[in-house]
Amino acid sequence: MNWVLRASTGRITISRMSTISLKLPDRLLELLEKESRTRRTTKSSLVREALEKTLCPHAPGGEATCYDLARDLAGSAKGLPRDLATNPKHMEGFGR
Repeated sequence: MNWVLRASTGRITISRMSTISLKLPDRLLELLEKESRTRRTTKSSLVREALEKTLCPHAPGGEATCYDLARDLAGSAKGLPRDLATNPKHMEGFGR
């Protein structure tokens, strides 16, 4: 088993993950590499996300969460500040 540092939740945790290898057609690998650059994430993270989406499409309670329903939209807006969700200054005047 390998130790993997995950920072996708805003905090760093150490979790154990097994390593696998797989064969991909050149075109699929190109798409994976392009998407990983676009989203600034690892190819492994994208493969895990695709597997989770395919094999575990809903929350444990059997109902889709709000994130499940809109996950394809997460991070899709261009030109916004990188800290939009975490920096309180972006909330100034919100709701007025």
